[in-house]
Amino acid sequence: MAVFDLTNRLSQYFDRHLILPFMEFLSDNNVYDNKELIRGKLEIISKTKMARYAITLHHDLYPLQDIPKSYHENLNRVLAEDKKLKERVEKIAEVMNDPEVMKTISNFRDGSQLYEYLTTRHDISKNITEDMYNYAKFQFECGNYEFTSQYLYFVRILLPTNDKFYLNTLWGILASEILLQNFDAALEELNRLREYIDTNAAFWPALQTLQQRTWFVHWSLFVFFNNLDGLDLLVDLFLYQPPYLNTIQTVCPHILRYLTTAVIINKSRRRSVLKDLVKVIQQESYSYRDPITEFIECLYVNFDFDGAQHKLLECESVLCYDFFLSNLVNEFIENARLLIFEIFCRIHECISINMLSQKLNMTPDAAEQWIVNLIRHARLDAKIDSKLGHVVMGTKAVSPYQQVIEKTKNLNSRSHFLALNIHKKLGLKIPESSTQWGQDYY
Repeated sequence: MAVFDLTNRLSQYFDRHLILPFMEFLSDNNVYDNKELIRGKLEIISKTKMARYAITLHHDLYPLQDIPKSYHENLNRVLAEDKKLKERVEKIAEVMNDPEVMKTISNFRDGSQLYEYLTTRHDISKNITEDMYNYAKFQFECGNYEFTSQYLYFVRILLPTNDKFYLNTLWGILASEILLQNFDAALEELNRLREYIDTNAAFWPALQTLQQRTWFVHWSLFVFFNNLDGLDLLVDLFLYQPPYLNTIQTVCPHILRYLTTAVIINKSRRRSVLKDLVKVIQQESYSYRDPITEFIECLYVNFDFDGAQHKLLECESVLCYDFFLSNLVNEFIENARLLIFEIFCRIHECISINMLSQKLNMTPDAAEQWIVNLIRHARLDAKIDSKLGHVVMGTKAVSPYQQVIEKTKNLNSRSHFLALNIHKKLGLKIPESSTQWGQDYY
């Protein structure tokens, strides 16, 4: 299903090192020709400092050829640069290896005080932050992510937030934690980076803000799909935070695939957010569509059950070959079938199990067992007529009184805010009592 592969689109917004896991995934799943993938990987590696890995890849790609002289020369340059940069951070490395000193350092909460302590008590160079940053970046380019993470944590403490290296340091720590698969730590760094971007957005050019948020949206996928509460966080950020929703709609509507998947498999919040998701999918259908977004359109816009059935088959193939979603195939299919069933049951009171099995892409026996499990776990008010092969839906009549309550439950608060807005427009003084929680104002 290379036609629905998003690697080319996503990789535009990733660091080169973050693209390498994609290449491994595509190779393992035989999405593309293996030699082409090795060639692409070699092209990526050649722009980093991973000289030994480049030699290995060249040998894999051309096993009968000698390794070009330029590869060995590049390795020697990398080793020489490593030695040169290492000498500049030798003293701070000794400090970081001393447990007693590190214990003292851990008590500092202010970067300027720590900087003064290091320069006066341990004779550390005044350029130490820049030297540490450069060495950490070099180690990252070499693929030593754990070392990078340790040094950049230290650099972040020393740097003021307005320093030219501070933002890059945040990105570097996040990338290192992702590549080390420390996703809990990565989530903390992701939140810190988002706070920094949102705080400084008003002071940056609009294009820079858009660029930073675009990268943030893409990098966050690594964290959200590998964290226990990640799907909730993804929905909150992508669907209900206007700056990030606008970023997705403006630059990267392909992210709707991941938002849609997160909503479908999020059982606890699905009902409350589907309406908002459908609206966004409809708005962006001209710029991006795939079987996952089209499944929602078929079901909630066109009420096309045959189309939804066809798209569900395509969804399975798309999910299997998506780096972020391949582990969610069974969960997605189960919840997608439940959505089809729920919509179908709203329309019909008596449903043929044979017909339903066709809509759900299941055998009649499997469909009947699936419905039995839904009834057993109190997720469905229905009975099965085994003789006729029908599912008879229970009816829940909503009383007129309950309907009135539902329609008017927000009327009080809406009237309250309307009155406040009128006072503001007219320039009238708002009574103090009107701003207190729980008090009515007329």
